[in-house]
Amino acid sequence: MSNLIKIGIPSKGRLRNDVLNIFRKMKLKLSSEKGKRDLVGYISGKKNIKIIYLHAREIIESLGDGSLDIGFSGYDLLRESEQNIQNKIKIVKKYEFGKANLVIAIPDDWIDVQTIADLEEIAFEFKDKKKKKLRVSTKYLNLTRDFLYSRGVTQFKLIKSLGSTEVAPFTGTSEIVSDITSTGETLKANKLRILKDGQILKSQACLMISKLSSRKSGIKNIINLLGK
Repeated sequence: MSNLIKIGIPSKGRLRNDVLNIFRKMKLKLSSEKGKRDLVGYISGKKNIKIIYLHAREIIESLGDGSLDIGFSGYDLLRESEQNIQNKIKIVKKYEFGKANLVIAIPDDWIDVQTIADLEEIAFEFKDKKKKKLRVSTKYLNLTRDFLYSRGVTQFKLIKSLGSTEVAPFTGTSEIVSDITSTGETLKANKLRILKDGQILKSQACLMISKLSSRKSGIKNIINLLGK
């Protein structure tokens, strides 16, 4: 069906629940053939719309290649994606939920390190005295790299985090982390402290559209409805 509109919704977590609330408020009833665990759904009474439940990161990629027309995801994940993907996506609305900050956090006992400038000194000490680079665990490789370079920190090695980033210093995977946090409590619980000027990005949930789909029949109507 050429006029089929595909909407991506996060498949799990708080973001999924907040997005589903948008549909409830608009009195748009979502259903699926296999129940809650189904990855494909529909809006009752709107045969030209298909709901696809994906990881929030996959939603960004799918908007970029046009396999999704509309999607809900985080601003952080959009900005972390490759530039050619970002260029193909337009933010329609930013919501008041899903708010979190991407930050640089260091061990509590690094008492002499308070700012990024201090971190630069530590990085050079690692290189000169320990003959290795300061390791930074993160799921946000692009944003972290760009931020540190822009602040003059160049002697570091990024470690891609596949699980709970905040435990990396404890397990010896890295010395510091770059992580997304809404309250900072998880970082504190793992004896980590956010640098005073260590905020990389403010994030929140967004309604986005693939620029490849902007002229699709019926797209403006559903965007106007969801963006109220």
